[in-house]
Amino acid sequence: MMVLGVFMVLLVLICINVPIAVALAVAAVVGLLFTEGPGSLVTVALDMYDGSTKFSLIAIPMFVLAGAIMNAGGITDRLINFVASLIGFVRGGLGMVNIGVSLFFAEISGSAVADVAALGSVMIPQMKKRGYSGPLSAAITSSSASLAIIIPPSIPMIVYGVSANASVEQLFVAGVVPGLIGAAGLMGVAHAFARKYNLPTEEAFNTKRVKETFKEALPTFLLPVIILGGIFGGFVTATEAAGLAVVVAIGLGIYYREVNFKRLRSAMIEGGIQTAVVMLLVAASVLMGGFLTRAQVPQELAQSMMELTSNKYLILLILNIFFLIIGFFLHSVAAIILVVPIVVPLIELVGIDPVHFGLIVTLNLAIGQQTPPVASVLITSCSIAKANIWDVSKVNVYFVAVLLLVLMLCTYVPAVPMFLVEYFYR
Repeated sequence: MMVLGVFMVLLVLICINVPIAVALAVAAVVGLLFTEGPGSLVTVALDMYDGSTKFSLIAIPMFVLAGAIMNAGGITDRLINFVASLIGFVRGGLGMVNIGVSLFFAEISGSAVADVAALGSVMIPQMKKRGYSGPLSAAITSSSASLAIIIPPSIPMIVYGVSANASVEQLFVAGVVPGLIGAAGLMGVAHAFARKYNLPTEEAFNTKRVKETFKEALPTFLLPVIILGGIFGGFVTATEAAGLAVVVAIGLGIYYREVNFKRLRSAMIEGGIQTAVVMLLVAASVLMGGFLTRAQVPQELAQSMMELTSNKYLILLILNIFFLIIGFFLHSVAAIILVVPIVVPLIELVGIDPVHFGLIVTLNLAIGQQTPPVASVLITSCSIAKANIWDVSKVNVYFVAVLLLVLMLCTYVPAVPMFLVEYFYR
């Protein structure tokens, strides 16, 4: 009964627009106060601090900062030019360019909101100028940006790894194949729309142009090489790779002579703000996690589910539906922080690999970023495109269908996400 009361407090606070991090902390404090008394609140501040200073979490501000510097340093423009020279000759190629650049940008920032904000401001006006409707431009940009939480380095994966005590490096590796499959599927849908609306090609394929843009963009390929190569090769941890990515991003900005102190300062402020939001959520979740653990909620949930069914595929179906619904109302990091510690005992009990389950969770939450009412990525894209969210959603449903197919594939064919993990680590 006390647990139900705590969740009612949390729900009421969220409904009256109290920030989720604050609502989590207040609800947890209420629960501790009524179950263990005022003495349990003595260590609240210390618990929050300890929970938000884990080494793995240092990667979050580093990846966010690397993405911000990359955009400020002119790196994004060079990537767009290179990808356009490769696939711009295809009908509707600009939409595919958008998806291709999002795929690359996702390997740096790990944040879908950062992806859509950085690329949308460049790509959406260009797409509209070439005959793409506002809703189609926004849908392509929004759905492709969500690849950022599937492709490494994903911030939600880092948070999941800490919450579920799973290897962040293995989670990153598991996301590579599903991310590529998702990108290919999104490109297929974009091409189908281009044929339907007779959208233009950008330019004829020109080998000289490809060589020129490749040469110009070549130094930027150091970033994914350092991040993915270092992690896959076992040379660095995810946290160390994040620090190296920042150093290389600054170096590239200096090399291109497009980064200065003013831009660097703005990038650092932007990174700091985004990081503060995430870390406040993490700190608040420590209190809620402590309360739920003492109340034996995870264990009771696992036991109740096992009494219903012990079939792990049916349990995965139930959890998929649960996370899809959660994704309608909570941001990805908040959903992971609030729910994952509760369901971890269940997945361990039925023998589901925590790395496999981590990818399932992040795919569900990638879809949640595209589904109102919260839909943070979709709303950002609509704002840039100046398009009505419901008009965009009618188009975006086809792109979301691709993400759903990838989710089902990864859920019931574990070899798809786990093949590389098995190859590199097991």
